[in-house]
Amino acid sequence: MLRLLSIRNFAVIESVDAEFGAGFTVLTGETGAGKSILLDALSLLLGDRFEARQLRPGAERAEIAAEFDLDDAPRARAMLFEHDMGDADSLLLRRVLDAQGRSRAWINGSPATLTQLQAVGECLIDVHGQHAHQSLGQPQTQRALLDAFGGFSTLSEEVALAWRAWRNAIEAHESTARDASAREAERDTLAARHAELAKLAASSEEWNALSSAQTRLAHAASLLEAAAQGESELSEGDASLASRLNSLARRLRQSVEHDSALGPIVSLVDDARIGIDEAARSLRHYRERLELDPGELARVEARLAAIHDVARKYRVRPEALPQLADETARDLAAIEAGGDVARLTEAAAKAGARYDELSRALSAKRKFAAAELGHRVTAMMANLAMAGGRVEISLPPLNDPTSFGREGVQFETATHPKQPLGPISRIASGGELSRLGLAIQVVLSEVGTVPTLVFDEVDAGIGGGVAAAVGELLQRLGRRRQVLCVTHLPQVAACADTHVRVSKRTRKGAIGTELEQLEDAPRVDEIARMLGGHAVTAKTRANAEELLAQSSRSARAKIRRKA
Repeated sequence: MLRLLSIRNFAVIESVDAEFGAGFTVLTGETGAGKSILLDALSLLLGDRFEARQLRPGAERAEIAAEFDLDDAPRARAMLFEHDMGDADSLLLRRVLDAQGRSRAWINGSPATLTQLQAVGECLIDVHGQHAHQSLGQPQTQRALLDAFGGFSTLSEEVALAWRAWRNAIEAHESTARDASAREAERDTLAARHAELAKLAASSEEWNALSSAQTRLAHAASLLEAAAQGESELSEGDASLASRLNSLARRLRQSVEHDSALGPIVSLVDDARIGIDEAARSLRHYRERLELDPGELARVEARLAAIHDVARKYRVRPEALPQLADETARDLAAIEAGGDVARLTEAAAKAGARYDELSRALSAKRKFAAAELGHRVTAMMANLAMAGGRVEISLPPLNDPTSFGREGVQFETATHPKQPLGPISRIASGGELSRLGLAIQVVLSEVGTVPTLVFDEVDAGIGGGVAAAVGELLQRLGRRRQVLCVTHLPQVAACADTHVRVSKRTRKGAIGTELEQLEDAPRVDEIARMLGGHAVTAKTRANAEELLAQSSRSARAKIRRKA
């Protein structure tokens, strides 16, 4: 339930903080005072697109925030918990918009996207706009209303997804059959490449090892010569480094007796002798392992040449051949799978069966829901000065399956007993269409789970006893849900549990909007103004008092009958 709405610098509103309670609340005021702007701001907070022109003139940014009580919104609470945005009993939404058309949003202090705002908004508020009835004659609107009433909108979406999957499977099958020759040529090319690469079986590790081996074997003679010469100079003969260092070490040890400072130097010379001996031994072992093997060199060079030839053929570096082999195998598998007409035939059949299963389930649910919705709207029409009228929802079968099912949805009405049924758009007049739209919206609201319902001048085009009936309907809804309604009708305003007046004010040359909750005499005056215009007389005030009294008596009588 909406508890608080805070608006800064939006349209004509400079600063407004509005608190809301349970039950049925009306917002009234003169045209242009900003009643619908409050609801526009609320819609922005719930994910609508922002336009820079909505910013208050002269302001750099607008800010909208709202607090909701989640006791009656388990879906919203579950969504917040799932996205780690808190699991408290209340929810705070905030959105900031600037003159450049940019916006930022937060949910319980955490940054949020417009998609997240829309998702949580769908769990909190259902907005019925003042022109909602104008689309009532459109088939897609009627279909959406029926699916929403029955509670199977999700199933309808699944049917649409299944239909697209079925169509895609059919198109894939037809495309494969049509392009069979081209696919076969491509498959042969890939298969030949795959066979050649598999036979070569080159790996990046082998390429590195062959390159090293080829270099070593090609220079084996010079390597042996260098190793032999190095060993000789290090350790063989009186002129070798080892012999000369031994002589030096002996002389230095003898001199240590005369100066102990030479001791560390002797240690360094000894370390050098040990290092030279180790190097000489390592060279000897190296010569023993290194062989002159022309046959091995020829084998290595032949293998390298084979790898080079294949790499040159496919225009890749030799070390990239393993990657090319993997890609070729994947492409070949994909084209073989894609070109498998039998497999695609089976896939299309399975997709068609899935669509058939879901669409038939949807048809059965629609049949039951259509009868129930028609019955409920017909009963509601009697309360809206359309007694004897009726609404029936037909489901004409379609020649071909569609993304929305196997049947159309057509709302038909008769506005009086002797009139035959016909499409809503042709049978109902403008005022009747408005009343039918409101009746459908009320019926849908009765079966919904969203805790807050907002009606923005949906009572336009009606008056008198019908207006009183509309007020009673909204009052009845207010006993189960929080209802906010912008209205110009005094009969509707008199039925409200809470009455808020929206008015213009001028301060320092700037026009702004302010809200005031009305009770007792101020409420009587406001309803009198709505009855008689600007000139509030004793007569219009008396009429307003009587209207409020009638509404109060009617409400008490309904409560007693219910008890």
